[in-house]
Amino acid sequence: MGLVKLRIKEYAGERGWTLKEVSDRSGVAYTTLKNYARSSGLASVDVTSLHKLAQTFDVLIEDLYEIVQE
Repeated sequence: MGLVKLRIKEYAGERGWTLKEVSDRSGVAYTTLKNYARSSGLASVDVTSLHKLAQTFDVLIEDLYEIVQE
């Protein structure tokens, strides 16, 4: 099973937003964002959260993650 890393901190930093601001703007729970942002590799991610984050950052879902292990 592959692992993915989400690029939340990178996109938030480009906009000058904190994780709390990303949470407020996206509707994704702060604790979820914190876990996603701090993890070096996730086995699963909520697709609804990815969709909300992609809309918030105005990027494609594919741009939100990178595969760190296959």
